[in-house]
Amino acid sequence: MKKFLLLALLIIILLGVFLFRDSILYFYNKLSLKLPEIEKGVSSFITKEIEKQISTPPPLRATEEDPQSHLTSEGVIQWTNIQRLKYGLLPLKENEKLDTSAEKKVKDMFNNQYFAHNSPTGVGVGDLAKDVGYNFIAIGENLALGNFKDDETLVQAWMDSPGHRENILNTKYQEIGVAVVKGQFEGRTTWLAVQHFGLPLSACPQPDESLKAEIKANDYEIQTLQANLKNLEIKIQSMGPRYREEYNQKIKEYNALINQYNNLAAENENLVNKYNIQVKAYNKCAGAK
Repeated sequence: MKKFLLLALLIIILLGVFLFRDSILYFYNKLSLKLPEIEKGVSSFITKEIEKQISTPPPLRATEEDPQSHLTSEGVIQWTNIQRLKYGLLPLKENEKLDTSAEKKVKDMFNNQYFAHNSPTGVGVGDLAKDVGYNFIAIGENLALGNFKDDETLVQAWMDSPGHRENILNTKYQEIGVAVVKGQFEGRTTWLAVQHFGLPLSACPQPDESLKAEIKANDYEIQTLQANLKNLEIKIQSMGPRYREEYNQKIKEYNALINQYNNLAAENENLVNKYNIQVKAYNKCAGAK
């Protein structure tokens, strides 16, 4: 009798499994469903470019005056490079745009009667460089006021001042512009001298902006995919047994979307790594001392 009952129960169970196999499989799939975790976008790994570097030591006034004082821009550049060669450094190349920015600075100081790196309206050496179209990574400015005996004396006075000396001997600079003008300042006739040092933007390899744009575009698409996956996940989790066919279809759709997301994320990460190598090379060049 017991064997008969057990056999009957087994037949009923098997019959139930056969009749409701789709619903049972649906519940099993839903209970065992573990949706892949959505990773974060990769654009946050992009390295930022360094800021432009500006060096402006306190302006220098002559401690000794010479009534026969005479200065020239050519001589100042010559003696500046003599000092650099003395310390084993490469000479600076004269740059026409830096000459122009230095001239603008001298004229502005005479016209507005000030002796400082920033004008009364807040214009500094970086602004002057931009005005003359000089694109730079690093720029420096040395200022001097007074009747220095000659170009050599002026350059030596800058060399005796730590901040100005650092500009003259800075290994990152490649170019120079100089302006020396005699005029009326604070009620007396005197010389104003300006040195502009520069490391042009062209001196360092620039990161590929088109690559950066592609990364940003991919990141936007990744974020869109994240939102779509999240919405699809919510819809899948809310579906009941009567939607088992649609449920299976949504699972396939979700898996296809995950595959698309993962491929794009991997592609974008490779692009980010490539871009970061370029940025690293730029930073090394731009930050070299």
